Amino acid sequence: MSTEDLHEIFDRKGSGPLSGIVVADFSRVLAGPYATMMLADLGATVIKVEGPGGDDTRMWRPPVRDEDATYYLSINRNKYDVVLDFKDSGDLELARELARRADVVVENFKPGGLVKFGLDYDAVAKDNPNVVYSSVTGFGPSNPQPGYDLLVQGLSGFMSLTGDADGPPFRAGVAIFDVITGLHTTIGILASLQHRLTTGEGQKVDTNLLSSALSGLVNQTSGYVAAGSVPHRMGNEHPSLYPYQPMPTKDGDLIIACGNDRQFGMLSNGVGRPEWLEDDRFATAFPRNRHRKDLEPLLTEALSHRTAQEWYEILSAAGLPCAPINTIEQGVQLAESMGLDPVAEAGSGDRVIPTVRNPITMSKTQVSYDLAPPTLGQDSERVRAWLSTPAGERDASAAAGDSAGDAATDSAQGA
Repeated sequence: MSTEDLHEIFDRKGSGPLSGIVVADFSRVLAGPYATMMLADLGATVIKVEGPGGDDTRMWRPPVRDEDATYYLSINRNKYDVVLDFKDSGDLELARELARRADVVVENFKPGGLVKFGLDYDAVAKDNPNVVYSSVTGFGPSNPQPGYDLLVQGLSGFMSLTGDADGPPFRAGVAIFDVITGLHTTIGILASLQHRLTTGEGQKVDTNLLSSALSGLVNQTSGYVAAGSVPHRMGNEHPSLYPYQPMPTKDGDLIIACGNDRQFGMLSNGVGRPEWLEDDRFATAFPRNRHRKDLEPLLTEALSHRTAQEWYEILSAAGLPCAPINTIEQGVQLAESMGLDPVAEAGSGDRVIPTVRNPITMSKTQVSYDLAPPTLGQDSERVRAWLSTPAGERDASAAAGDSAGDAATDSAQGA
């Protein structure tokens, strides 16, 4: 199917790098929908398939915007939505037809959960051998346990690192490993599309929350696998750098990040303590890290004479990385003041939803925000009509020079 035909059928206005790619999105909750939204932002035509009850996140409230859960809104813009009940034979056949026409299929059912519906990789690839089929699980395709981010934060060891040394473990304030898995899934899909472009071959992409978590823990997991070092909770301290944490001032905390000796020199001079640079305990990173308990009271005393805002202005002017601890509101406002335009309005007409801007900027192919997160089943009629019309009819009409109004009968395969 040509990009022009897809745009006529599904109204995508953007011309992103994935324009013409059709994605059948059988995923729900966070990791899968985050990945498919990334693809949609880049121009892919993503058709989100929901059961009659809808995606779980539609009911994850508060907060809400009008009747919409903002959790759902955060990961579903730029998609079309069709309700298909797999228990209904007609709807199930439409789901299989969508998988046959798609360039990419994304699902996050329990391992083996789609076999009985004929929507697993083997079944889909039999009819659509060029498909890129992405399967997101909690613990890999051989382990049936359901995966939730909170479980993986605990199982991966992440929570053992989070919190005060003498306090209980804490989870992160966001489903961090769902997001990382979504990004890994997007990377795998894009790599597989490039492989298909050069070889003509489709393939299966497997990602899982636990593996993504262990990868995302970077230096902490590396410390164990490469050196046998088991890390532990250190509050806001860093195991390898000091100071690299919030520090108390006259009226609140200021984050100070000394990543090297030059920056520690900026700090020492900035707070009026140049003698620290002549002290063998503090002058260089390794001994400074070992003697952090000696330096901490000295640094705390020096910072106590000014407010966090005053130190932020003084130390930032000196070139030292430092920051106040903002609320989400202040973080968004900061991005706005820096010209980063963090809010992008998705949609048009009666349904325009403020969303968080995609962080990718490209000089040639722009991210688009033409579709608001869909209401449940809002595109069912259009998608059902497209899937119910044999693909060959559109091909024959196109060959005969028929009008673009017949484009809804085309097949997505090979787009």
